[in-house]
Amino acid sequence: MKKEFEFINWLRSQKINHTTNLIAGIGDDAAIFSPSVNQETLISTDLLAEDIHFKLDFTSPDLLGYKTLAVNLSDIAAMGGQARYFLLSIACPKNLPDRFLTELLSGMLTLAETTEVTLIGGDTSASTNKLFLNITILGECPSGKAIRRSGAKAGDEIYLTGQIGGSALGLELLQQGKRITDKSLTNLEKLALFAHLKPQPRLNFGKALGLENIATSMIDISDGLSSDLGHICQESNVGATIDLTLLPIFPSASLNQALNGGEDYELLFTVASKHSAKLREVSKLFPDLPVTKIGTITSNLDRWLIEGERKTPLLAKGYDHFA
Repeated sequence: MKKEFEFINWLRSQKINHTTNLIAGIGDDAAIFSPSVNQETLISTDLLAEDIHFKLDFTSPDLLGYKTLAVNLSDIAAMGGQARYFLLSIACPKNLPDRFLTELLSGMLTLAETTEVTLIGGDTSASTNKLFLNITILGECPSGKAIRRSGAKAGDEIYLTGQIGGSALGLELLQQGKRITDKSLTNLEKLALFAHLKPQPRLNFGKALGLENIATSMIDISDGLSSDLGHICQESNVGATIDLTLLPIFPSASLNQALNGGEDYELLFTVASKHSAKLREVSKLFPDLPVTKIGTITSNLDRWLIEGERKTPLLAKGYDHFA
């Protein structure tokens, strides 16, 4: 494997600056950027650990790099912001070949290019036998416009982008031995594998919700609908009812995968009923992204699944690192 500073210098040569606000990126002890006028800074971080968040025999290096950045971009999308910069820290075993790291960064920087986010620094370290990837991402939004989890009110409508359950189905297929390179994959199996291995952060849609003051609260589906809806309800001190007949479930995915599987990275958000028409107008700007009303926020703190006359508690059974 390349020596540490050889790798850093190679990485430095790959960078592209998408903003004039960056004064100094990779090369000093800290990056320097000038905050935009009348903007607030958004900061988030995610750590991905081998055999916890990913398995190297399930994915290719470029797809792993892509996903590592994508899940962080999704956090900025969930705040209604615009991603600007990111820092990457890598701890890798010494037997990891140069080609792996080159392809990993290639996938990551490909997404960085399309989303106009700039790599400005990070850290490198050796590890004993596993790969660890950590990204800290910085974004911005107009002052006072960040969409938080705590703004939902009784009577708000609950919406969801895209479909849920596809990533969990894709993981199940990987565990069964399916691989993205298999020639025998059906189109549906391939879509499920890509849902897990190459999630699409909803940056532009999330930003539009923020700029237009449409969403009262928002979160991305990382741990599962049951848990992530619970986070909104807890922070907003409200309850919710979800109509099972309206859920946009990925074809062939089970209800359990849709409710509890997680890693779909779709946006779950609430809208005051008076703004539902405004939401429909904004949604027309994203014709390839389905936006589905799935329920209602309630003053009662309980969370329910309803299907006709049937009503069952919606329990948080999504992913929990410490469970």
